[in-house]
Amino acid sequence: MKFYMAPGSCSTGIHILLEEIGLVFEAYIVNLPKGDHLKPEYLAINPNGTIPTLVRDDGSALTDFVSIATWLAEAYPRRKLAPSDPKAAEMAFETLGFCTRHIHGEGFRRVFTPERYVSKRAGVEEIRNEGRKIVAEAFAELDVRIPASGYVAGDFSIADPALFYVAFWADKTGIPLPPNCLAHYQLMRTRPAVRQVLAEEGYR
Repeated sequence: MKFYMAPGSCSTGIHILLEEIGLVFEAYIVNLPKGDHLKPEYLAINPNGTIPTLVRDDGSALTDFVSIATWLAEAYPRRKLAPSDPKAAEMAFETLGFCTRHIHGEGFRRVFTPERYVSKRAGVEEIRNEGRKIVAEAFAELDVRIPASGYVAGDFSIADPALFYVAFWADKTGIPLPPNCLAHYQLMRTRPAVRQVLAEEGYR
């Protein structure tokens, strides 16, 4: 398989899952600031020009976090990345979607690329502050839903790397994490696969 990623991005969460499963894959760095994601050769693989992208052994590509994470859980059931208990599974998938679509898509996208939202009514800093507020409020909402200790759905699942990467961004941008989210972030950093991924992506 071929994995297209950018260190420190949302692809870090998928990188963690790949290492947790123990898969052999070829990693390709997509330099976003240089516009690698907009080059014809990459768009031929992922027409959306986004990361992460996972090209499977049959040549087909999965081009977003949720689809890749879900496929990995289904393709490698022995790793138990999707809980068998219905309530735990509901919590895992709900958290996965909330982190990727809301905290990332609505909050951090405004923090990192505020120019996409600039209008006559709001400038760059106002948009960035709006994004930080969305992120902080989302973590506060999530904090009352996740356990005070342990993983999101009891055991480690596809939800945990999703929560980790947005918490990692919060840590790097000075957005305080509420208690339960902070405990989860610290727990994740003790996992060998997470430590390995962060080291490989240049974080110590």
